[in-house]
Amino acid sequence: MYRTMLIAADGSENSFRAAKEAVKLASMVKGAEVTIIYVIDHNEAGSEEIHRKASAEIELARQKKIQPIIELLEKEMIFHKAEMIYGVPTHVIAEYANDRNFDILIMGKRGLNPMQEMVLGSVSRSVLNKVDMPVLIVK
Repeated sequence: MYRTMLIAADGSENSFRAAKEAVKLASMVKGAEVTIIYVIDHNEAGSEEIHRKASAEIELARQKKIQPIIELLEKEMIFHKAEMIYGVPTHVIAEYANDRNFDILIMGKRGLNPMQEMVLGSVSRSVLNKVDMPVLIVK
């Protein structure tokens, strides 16, 4: 079974659903550990340099995005930690997951329409192709 789990969260409803699946898996294993990673995209970060004085507000807004997941894990008494990292989401998630040898990566699928997915690609699909572990993608 999976003892160490990584949730890639973006604050969406799908990432919250992914967290619910992580809770189901974690509740089956004594001593399960869940890590939440929230990647701050370089594009988003660049505009912040202009607004440096508002950085405390920005940090608080980001924490609020993953707070429902943290509260869910706390309610279920599952050991967890959360990290926010700057970078390109697909690269950061895959590198973070592979470097730390998680048993499973759990993430939500955003639900782009076929044209958006063809042009923009899919973070979940890209990460799936870059990691060396089982991946659970939740819709």
